[in-house]
This record gives sequence, structure tokens and C-alpha cells, in this order.
Amino acid sequence: MKKYTSTLLGAIAALFFLASSALFIVDQRQHAIVFQLGEVVDVKTTPGLYFKIPLVQNVRYFESRIMTMDTVEPERFITSEKKNVLVDLFVKWRIVDVKQYYISVRGDEMLAQTRLAQTVNSSMRDEFGNRTVHDVVSGERDKIMEIMRQKADADARKIGVEVVDVRLKRVDLPVEVSESVYRRMEAERKRVANELRSTGAAESEKIRADADRQREVILAEAYRKAQEVKGEGDAKASSIYAGAFQQNPEFYSFYRSLEAYKQTFKNKGDMMVLEPGSEFFKYLKNPGRGGK
Repeated sequence: MKKYTSTLLGAIAALFFLASSALFIVDQRQHAIVFQLGEVVDVKTTPGLYFKIPLVQNVRYFESRIMTMDTVEPERFITSEKKNVLVDLFVKWRIVDVKQYYISVRGDEMLAQTRLAQTVNSSMRDEFGNRTVHDVVSGERDKIMEIMRQKADADARKIGVEVVDVRLKRVDLPVEVSESVYRRMEAERKRVANELRSTGAAESEKIRADADRQREVILAEAYRKAQEVKGEGDAKASSIYAGAFQQNPEFYSFYRSLEAYKQTFKNKGDMMVLEPGSEFFKYLKNPGRGGK
């Protein structure tokens, strides 16, 4: 009885092993190739549960998601100006024909990336060789990336791969060239700065000269108006004096003499030497008779 039970359990285990060996699962992130004695007999690209012949067939899985090929070191390329530039880039790619991918590169991801790198570098040398540094840095950068993607994709299809995108991460000049460019840029910036300073100084002098001119004009105009006012005042004073003189000439002469005495002897230290009979003292000698 025990022997029969052991035989039964062994048979069940063998059946379970065979059943599990006959099933395999492909999820949404994978492609699968079914081999029979080393030959490709089937390709599974749709997720699900599948059957295979145990011990005769085996399954190999491949990535169906987008993968990235990134350059380890920047590559050196020459522009149409015969100038070297260092380019750092990455490529997005994925397997679209898993059978062709296996036949072309034996399913080796490194071999596939080597093939892609060769294709991208070749197309990049062609594109950079027809453009200037300005074009590859900013002017036609998007156009260059799209052309390289198209060329790389056309070649990658031969190995069952689609190139989704090619991106230039960085385009730099070599160190020795960069230093020269920086020095030239610095000299150019200094020249522009000096030019702006000179222009500013000229504008400053122009503004200052215009302000001085306006000042002189304002002062001259103010002086002219002052002279006009003064002349009008003098004329009015003369008119008043003339009117006073016409009304009483004797009183007017007396008043003017008093003003003259006041101005002459304004300070204690003032001194004047005159003859006693001078006309200046006629009102002091005869105040009651009007100097007669």
C-alpha cells in the first residue's frame, strides 16, 4: 500500500512539473520567443498565459519598454567651420520586431546599442559637417535631432528596433577653444562697455552744456526783465520828482539838499573839504530865505 501511495505521489508530482513546464506567462512589459531545439517557432507580443511543449521548447523574454542609450563620454565632431565640438547625447529606443532583433543581434542589448551608436554618430558627423557652431548649438538644433532620429530609425528597423528619440544634452567647445572664445567674448564685452561709457560721457557733456546754456539764457532774461523794471521805476521816480518840482521848486530844492546832507554826513568819520561860500551850504547859511 505504501509503495502504491509513493508511486501515485511521484506520478502526481511529475504531472505537476510537466504541467508547469508547459505554461509560461508574458506580461505587458515583455516580448517572448518560443524556441524548439534552438529554432524560433513562435513569437508572443501580447500579454497572457501560453502553452509550450515541455523539455522540447523553451522561452526567452525580451524587454518591450523604451530603453535609453546614453553616451559615456562626449563625442568630438567637426563643424563646417572646421571647429571641434564636444557632443553629449542620448537615444531612446525599443524593440518592435523581436524575431528580427534576435536574428540580427542574437538578442544582445549591448550589440544593439553598439549598432545604434554607430548609426547615430555617422549621421551626426554628416549633419555637423554641413553646419556652423551657431547652428548646432542653438540655430538648427531641433532640426538636427529630428534628422538624426529619422536616419537612425531607418537603419535600426533592419535589426527590429525603433528609435523613438535622439536628444543632444550638451554641445560644448573643447577646453582649449573655450578659453580662446571666452577671452574674445571678454574683450568684446569690454569694448562694448567702453563704447557705452564714451557715449554716456558725450551725452553727459551735451546735457551739461545745454543746462549751462539754458542757465545763461534764464539769467540774461532775468537781468533784462530786472533792467526793464528798474527803468520803469526810475522813470516813475523821475516823473514824481518832476511833478514835485513843478508844484514847489523851492521846497523840492530844499528837500534834495537835505537828502544830500544826509547821505554826505551819514557816518561820523565822514569828512568833506569845501569853501564856506559853496552852493552846497546855501540852505544851512540862509534857511529862511531859500538860499538867497
